[in-house]
Amino acid sequence: MTLEPIRKTITVACSREHAFKTYTEAFDSWWPREHHIGEGDLAEAVLEPKEGGRWYEKTVDGAECQWGEVLVWEPPARVVLSWRIDGDWKVDPDPAHASEIDVRFIEEGPRSTRVELEHRNFERHGETAEKVRDGVSSDGGHGGLLKLFAEKAAA
Repeated sequence: MTLEPIRKTITVACSREHAFKTYTEAFDSWWPREHHIGEGDLAEAVLEPKEGGRWYEKTVDGAECQWGEVLVWEPPARVVLSWRIDGDWKVDPDPAHASEIDVRFIEEGPRSTRVELEHRNFERHGETAEKVRDGVSSDGGHGGLLKLFAEKAAA
């Protein structure tokens, strides 16, 4: 079974460098508080700015839940993240079961950046692959998240 990747694009009113830093280093500033999988409320969403870095949440009770890893770190052009959350919104500890989120930042002008996101390899999630794809393609998925990011980056 092969599932089509999810592709989303948005144009942001800022420089490529600023867009990249907002998406990665200021990740917590735009990530919605209701988007977490830990039992406690979300205290912080973290994307460690380096290849091999973790991508995770910290809850108000101090627990951490790792969503995946930074697979590619190419500032200010590209970041690729593994997605280790299955269709039941639980972490799958096996990195071989992770899909990938590839985010590219393309300069269109001094204050205009096109951001292209592709979430792919859903079939790696096995039985929950379609649930993962349906979840990240819903209104609260990548499209909505990119809008929140773009608003923060342009502010």
